[in-house]
Amino acid sequence: MTTVVLKTVCVLLCAVFISAQVMPMPDFNLEKMGGKWYLVGFATNAERFVTHLRADMKMATAVMVPTEDADLDLSYSHLKSDGSCFRMHHLAKKTEIPGRFVFDNELWGNSNDMRVVDAKFDEYAIVHTIKTKGGKSEILNKLHTRTRKIADDLKEKFKQFSLDTGILEENIAILPMNGIFYQSSWSLIK
Repeated sequence: MTTVVLKTVCVLLCAVFISAQVMPMPDFNLEKMGGKWYLVGFATNAERFVTHLRADMKMATAVMVPTEDADLDLSYSHLKSDGSCFRMHHLAKKTEIPGRFVFDNELWGNSNDMRVVDAKFDEYAIVHTIKTKGGKSEILNKLHTRTRKIADDLKEKFKQFSLDTGILEENIAILPMNGIFYQSSWSLIK
């Protein structure tokens, strides 16, 4: 038991250190980030994902709108298993570094440092977020795509980035589609 706890603590500390080194992509374009996206990939070291959320997670939609102040208005929604719709909204404030934004999540009570680390804006964006609450930090990597289909090489790119940022392989998921015509289970990237 002690070995498992020590391994977990080491992985978390390593992941936070690595995350501090993750920088936004050099040629970030705020206007091209705007529009509708599908949240198709999710990777995190957050314990609640492992213990509670993973089994119920499905593909979501995101709408990102650049503001006049160069901030990014984020709206996420997905259909919950009971048929209701879950919605989340944030205004991600720009920082001095293009592609890096910060916002507070009132629902979860955490501060978020979000970085767009890779994108081909008409196809995909990989977003790395460090979430901090009560002095404890967690990592969340998201894969957004413009369509629901995900190429195998993009799955592999997302998996490798997540592993490189300290996420355990079993905590990297490609989310299943949501709704009547969608598949009903999520899959690990193998």
